[in-house]
Amino acid sequence: MYDDSVLSAFKKLVSWLVEFKNMVVYIEKKYLDKNYLLSQDEEFVDHLETKLQTFEEGIDDLTGKIDMIICLGGDGTLLYASNFFQTNVPPVMAFNMGSLGFLTPFPFDNFKEQVTNVLEGHADLTLRYRLKCVVCKYGSESHKVSHIKHINHSDSKQSYLVLNEVVVDRAQSPYLSNVDLFVEGRLVTSVQGDGLIISTPTGSTAYAVSAGASMVHPSVPAIILCPICPHSLSFRPVIVPAGVEIKIMVAKNARSSVWLSFDGRNRQELMQGDCLRITTAQYPVPSICARDQIDDWFAGLAGCLHWNVRQQQKPLTSIPSSTSLDSVELSN
Repeated sequence: MYDDSVLSAFKKLVSWLVEFKNMVVYIEKKYLDKNYLLSQDEEFVDHLETKLQTFEEGIDDLTGKIDMIICLGGDGTLLYASNFFQTNVPPVMAFNMGSLGFLTPFPFDNFKEQVTNVLEGHADLTLRYRLKCVVCKYGSESHKVSHIKHINHSDSKQSYLVLNEVVVDRAQSPYLSNVDLFVEGRLVTSVQGDGLIISTPTGSTAYAVSAGASMVHPSVPAIILCPICPHSLSFRPVIVPAGVEIKIMVAKNARSSVWLSFDGRNRQELMQGDCLRITTAQYPVPSICARDQIDDWFAGLAGCLHWNVRQQQKPLTSIPSSTSLDSVELSN
């Protein structure tokens, strides 16, 4: 928490939730460290810090303890928050205090009214699909399993859930990435280029759209496969059904390894003989809508991405109208 405006909003929100709504509020413990603004704020330290519960990522299990998540920030804040929950995710209410705010539809100005409406049940949800990703090292047990759905997420040390996308790229290698792409066990193509994006519908408006993918509504059950600068003009992005298994392997004749990242985190190298297995996760992220699923999404396209923004075509004022109504009048 490095932003003064977010700090002020955070104090207002927490004070209201604790003192007026009598709610138990959890905060990640690291934000109370001296490196963050909270620890330097006397008002927070004197009146609020002792009223909060803390947790640590990777140590404390929040399952069953949290009924609702409130995010203050940008899209990355929501991605970060969802990462704490590897099974069921509580409903997420995201206030836009970041740069873009495509996934954060709520303004903070009237937060009391909006949070109260949600707590009273007056809100729609968008279930955002996540991807279950397992990195299988050569010779490992997970490498031998017939289908990724048979791999327990908690049993694998290199298993990740992502809300936006998995990126396979060539990193600093001067050579093209060269990976084999399997769908449901079938080799469908070899990807030669800068890399490949495997995206959720939610992630289709992030990295994938800048690489040429279609924008897909988050409620559509699908997985987007989008090449990054492919060495073939005919290699276009495709959409496959949710639930299929996608497997990525470094090609036998590849000149180098590739690198992986999961929602921009946990970056690691994929060597020859290893594979990355991906499918739709069992546990989506329930995102609270400011209005409803359709209005929020199209408002985001227009407001954040300026989708189809252009000057309206001018009417032809000097040429007689030729509408169907004019034709009816002439025939009479």
